[in-house]
Amino acid sequence: MKYSANSVWENKDYYDVAVVGAGHAGCEAALATARLGFKTVMFTVSVDSIAMMPCNPNIGGSSKGHLVRELDALGGEMGKVIDKTFIQSKMLNQSKGPAVHSLRAQADKANYSRTMRMVLQNQENLDIRQMEVTDILTEDGKITGVQTYSGAIYRCRAVVLCTGTYLKARCIYGEVSTQTGPNGLQPANYLTDSLKSLGIKMYRFKTGTPARIDKRTIDFSKMEEQKGDERVVPFSFTTNPEDVQIDQVSCWLTYTNEKTHEIIRNNLSRSPLYSGMIEGTGPRYCPSIEDKVVKFADKNRHQVFIEPEGLETNEMYVGGMSSSLPEDVQYAMYRSVPGLENAKIVRNAYAIEYDCIDARQLKNTLEFKAVEGLFSGGQFNGSSGYEEAAAQGLIAGINAARKLQGKEGIVIDRSEGYIGVLIDDLVTKESHEPYRMMTSRAEYRLLLRQDNADLRLTKKGYEIGLISEERYQKLLRKEELIQKEIERVEHINLGTSEAVQNLLKQHESTPLTSGTTMAELIRRPELNYEALAPVDPNRPELDYDVVEQVNINIKYDGYIKRQQRQVEQFKKLESKLIPEDINYDEIQSLRIEAKQKLNEMRPSSIGQASRISGVSPADVSVLLVYLERK
Repeated sequence: MKYSANSVWENKDYYDVAVVGAGHAGCEAALATARLGFKTVMFTVSVDSIAMMPCNPNIGGSSKGHLVRELDALGGEMGKVIDKTFIQSKMLNQSKGPAVHSLRAQADKANYSRTMRMVLQNQENLDIRQMEVTDILTEDGKITGVQTYSGAIYRCRAVVLCTGTYLKARCIYGEVSTQTGPNGLQPANYLTDSLKSLGIKMYRFKTGTPARIDKRTIDFSKMEEQKGDERVVPFSFTTNPEDVQIDQVSCWLTYTNEKTHEIIRNNLSRSPLYSGMIEGTGPRYCPSIEDKVVKFADKNRHQVFIEPEGLETNEMYVGGMSSSLPEDVQYAMYRSVPGLENAKIVRNAYAIEYDCIDARQLKNTLEFKAVEGLFSGGQFNGSSGYEEAAAQGLIAGINAARKLQGKEGIVIDRSEGYIGVLIDDLVTKESHEPYRMMTSRAEYRLLLRQDNADLRLTKKGYEIGLISEERYQKLLRKEELIQKEIERVEHINLGTSEAVQNLLKQHESTPLTSGTTMAELIRRPELNYEALAPVDPNRPELDYDVVEQVNINIKYDGYIKRQQRQVEQFKKLESKLIPEDINYDEIQSLRIEAKQKLNEMRPSSIGQASRISGVSPADVSVLLVYLERK
């Protein structure tokens, strides 16, 4: 074979599934297929890179925390591992409504990778192989196996591609350009050509990372200390909250200034971003410091977070100052920031270019439309972020297993989870930059809160086979407790007693002129379920997670019901399926652009068709009429 260093030979170990890549997507995909009973092999260019965090040292964050909790509710692993390895945890956006509350935890990067690696190594049905995959093997449009650089052929019935940022990877800063993967690891240089030969369209994307600096050279007295939450909330619904109440490390906040910006502006001609040396498109919502200075010229400062990379290292991550400027400019730029005047760089900031796919080539199950049995997840699909990758990896792994089981693929729709929004956006909408999850992308975010991910998705995880009977029964008990308590509170009438009036006065709430229900008082902005405990002597003793659901469901009842009605309308369009063999060219009233886009995308439902760029509401109406006539 043209990509093999040695002669071709067939490995006698037969596998059901081959997972290519061992980043956050590959880990979840391999665990899912193995746990569902399929013999799985996971390939990685380096066993030491399993679950590596080549960029930011954290899991979660705004909207990303939702993804991790949903992944956990479906039976994924990321939430469990970060609960064991975090060094600081915060619930973000607590001053806002519960729809946008998001968990974010600083990870001990080395410990996270090590812990996930042990989970994988001890997983039944799963083998790990340090080897580069160079060829995807098919017959009659179906997967038959993979071939490695050594010439070995591994036969299998399904392949999940989770190559991250490794395909033809190139790291760049200033005029330095190295053919290497993240953190100086070996790139995967051959698989792209094999995929192109299968008719798969590729993109060239870019992402980047800031420098790592020596903790001993930082003056923290010039920075604002950022502490973790006093009471930590775990990511995994299976983690005992008492087990995560640990001594936490601090992060630190400082700012760039006009001197920083002047250094950057004076050296833009030396930036590969602006010299044309970088071809790939970078992430809009995670820009380099060069981009920030150019695009937000009116801002005289930008936030810089100094974050520890672990308990057993002095390396600190300079969050907010990703760059690909030359090394000398990096030193000048970082040292202009208060507290970093004497900073010593351990690892230079760099940009990384890599090959990925146009995800519109995928079905909403993450299987390629053109190759049966070939699935794809993670940054290879044109997304960014560990959490987005892990979520896709889990769904791709589940659906690879279900294909081998002869079952219909699992699709989380936009009304069921952030995972559904993520995948639907990727496979439906054209994207020319790495996709990042945000709460604003979810139309039904009041229903898709991070606190109720288990109530939304654990039953689905149980049906798939990744949630135990014990965990499922525990969920059913929780549901029952929540419902019973909501009904009880809705029927408790409170009069104008002195105790009630005093409580209202204490919380600066309008006194009662006549009796009302406890639920109506909970709906007042200044009150909540817990605040009314003194006037509720018969209240049962409930766990915090049950109390939280009771309070939210009562307080936001009107808004929740309104959004549920919107979901009903959405479901109607999603349930109107489009035949796979439909000929859009024969639908005379469709506009030419709509015909082109629909023929290219081949949407599975009217709902998906309505979200395709270039398909107007009028086109959707024409399509509905055509389908009803047929």
